[in-house]
Amino acid sequence: MSAQRVLGRLFPPLDQKLALRADHWSGGTARVATRLGLQTKSFDLAAAGFSDAVGCRISGDSVARLTEEWGQRVEEQRNAEAVVANQPGQRGERLGVRRLEEVAPITTQANISTDGAMLLVREEGWKEVKVVAISAVQTQPASARASTSPSRRDVDVLIELREHSYQAGLWDADTMALHQYAEGLRRGLDYCPKRSSVDDGALWIKRITDLNYPGVPQIVDLSHAADHLWAVANAVHGDQSPAAKTWAEQQLDHLWNDQVAQVVSELRGLDLTQASWPAIVREAPEYFRTNQERMRYAHFRTQGRSIGSGTVESAANTIVRHRRRQPEHGWARYNAQAMLAGLSELHSERFDYTWLRLSKN
Repeated sequence: MSAQRVLGRLFPPLDQKLALRADHWSGGTARVATRLGLQTKSFDLAAAGFSDAVGCRISGDSVARLTEEWGQRVEEQRNAEAVVANQPGQRGERLGVRRLEEVAPITTQANISTDGAMLLVREEGWKEVKVVAISAVQTQPASARASTSPSRRDVDVLIELREHSYQAGLWDADTMALHQYAEGLRRGLDYCPKRSSVDDGALWIKRITDLNYPGVPQIVDLSHAADHLWAVANAVHGDQSPAAKTWAEQQLDHLWNDQVAQVVSELRGLDLTQASWPAIVREAPEYFRTNQERMRYAHFRTQGRSIGSGTVESAANTIVRHRRRQPEHGWARYNAQAMLAGLSELHSERFDYTWLRLSKN
């Protein structure tokens, strides 16, 4: 029996009988190797883990090839879906017909957080990977808190973010906007009745979130605001001094109680223009002045909204820094983008779902 040519390769009948792919790996073998290639810090470690688990040998290069090829297919799919999601309304398009298939839609309350993390790209230097995290929000009574240590949050409802999904890529802000919106459609945000967005206050994030989710409350992450206040306190009153601690805690109390104008007034009364001080100190008065509407923390807390962006910062660690940071020459852009696409699906708990979808194509 003669060999059949598939995708430019000879595909022997025995391979067909054993359900092997054109690269001579079985679908199950390729799936396990690809998952390990995404989960493990290096392809060589993934190959060793594969050999231990499956009982047959595979090289790190083979794991890299399988993982990056699958990631590239994910990248092509998400780019195509971003185009579909963002195209203008089409003649004959029926109201209510979903442009993208929903996966774990959020039906009650959702949070959107967007951020960036640096990645070394070969022949380009350090570039920003933009990341969006979309999460379901669950609230519980204050009595559900496990901590016994006194906190400003003691009387607030307990807010938990869960069922996260992510998109990460080497994109400019406008391309990130396309993927932010597409991921929102996958999670059903266009029908979710209560939504908010928490981020670090970057203008590009505010711009694209306003574009995709007009009217959705945008909130500056409290920890980022606190970082600015502590930087000012340490610069003006002495690093880690009692006076610095007293001043910073006073300003944090103002923030907590929606007295942002008081913080702005305090900052304006200080001379923060010294060239030797870092930008975070010199820019603090303007940072708080322009973000007053997004720092109404008491108001947002009474509405049961999250005021922290830890989910997207955690995603930056797990998707970008854990698996993608490499020394010396860095990653080729093509391979990095493929890996970021695959890692987005892995950490969104959609690896098996996406594998099956792509296997049918």
